[in-house]
Amino acid sequence: MLTNDGELANLLSHPKYEVSKIYLVTLSKGITSSDVEKIAQGIELEDGFIKIDEVDVAPQTKNCVVGIVLHSGKNRIVRRIFEHLGYEIKKLDRVGYAGLTKKGLPVGQWRYLTTQEVAALKKD
Repeated sequence: MLTNDGELANLLSHPKYEVSKIYLVTLSKGITSSDVEKIAQGIELEDGFIKIDEVDVAPQTKNCVVGIVLHSGKNRIVRRIFEHLGYEIKKLDRVGYAGLTKKGLPVGQWRYLTTQEVAALKKD
């Protein structure tokens, strides 16, 4: 997301606002159910505990595609979670941010947010 609105940028990037982020993670091998459970319980990394809001394995992907929802904005957090558990990430795609998705938006394209979307992002 690109903005010249400093107040909105702060609302979306400051950790205290706990903006939700949704990722699709494609792994080089299937993830085990015990590792999915570990992620769901939260992961202790070198810089602290990371709470995960939701994690799920995409059906019919041989357990290689995982959806993960979290609020943490720590640097490379999704990569570090999976690397901590011994997985190699083949593809990482943030598909949702602060309630917005890129559904229907072709790769390499952009769009303006609607007035309603901007208002929703700015609400307390």
